[in-house]
Amino acid sequence: MNEQRQQAYLNLIRSLLDSPSGEKTEILAANQELLDAGFVQTVEEVAQMCSQHGDEKTANWLQTLAMQLREVLNLDTKVDLQSLSQEEIQIYYQFLMQVLHATADSSGNSQVVYPLLAKNTDKLDGVLAEILRRWGTNTLGEAKADEAEYLAEFILSFSNLIAQFPLGSKASNMEIAITGYEVALTVYTREVLPQEWAATQNNLANAYKERIKGDRADNIENAITAYTAALTVRTREALPQDWAAT
Repeated sequence: MNEQRQQAYLNLIRSLLDSPSGEKTEILAANQELLDAGFVQTVEEVAQMCSQHGDEKTANWLQTLAMQLREVLNLDTKVDLQSLSQEEIQIYYQFLMQVLHATADSSGNSQVVYPLLAKNTDKLDGVLAEILRRWGTNTLGEAKADEAEYLAEFILSFSNLIAQFPLGSKASNMEIAITGYEVALTVYTREVLPQEWAATQNNLANAYKERIKGDRADNIENAITAYTAALTVRTREALPQDWAAT
């Protein structure tokens, strides 16, 4: 499943590169299902390969596309990990692993996870969101289908918990939650896991609605987009209770 999505990312990039300038926006609009954190990272990786092969024109275009998508998708945490020491990054990484394991082992029990978060509110920031994005996207992209689904499940559970966590910075907590939902959606696709995809879209919409950072109008628009996406699966006829809750 993940290999298929990775190939879909690459196919979309190839279509964009092969198309005239006037058609690129239409191609992106027709493939919104693929526009997520995983696609942005793939664009960045292809840009790096193009640069290494001396194709700077293509590399620059792809890098610009990645930056634009990060802004549109609200993926840019404005955190430069290169400004941190390896020791600092490792501390954040170890904490992320600790809290994800606690989430998985407790089946998302807030009485287990919240005390751990409360002791580490200094780490609930954009750095953690960026490390979650990079680790999650890379790990899920390399995992087998069943393992990826398992990992996505507790990333989603952690995102739900951090979105409701009452301590620390609410703005940062919501950024971490949104990042987790975006990462989970690289596995929870509409084609393969429609109900999980719809539930995650609904949670993402709630997070955008409560988001503090970014432009308020853009956040509301993103929330409406995610709610609308969820309702394509959570129809009144098929899932009346979920439809009513969305």
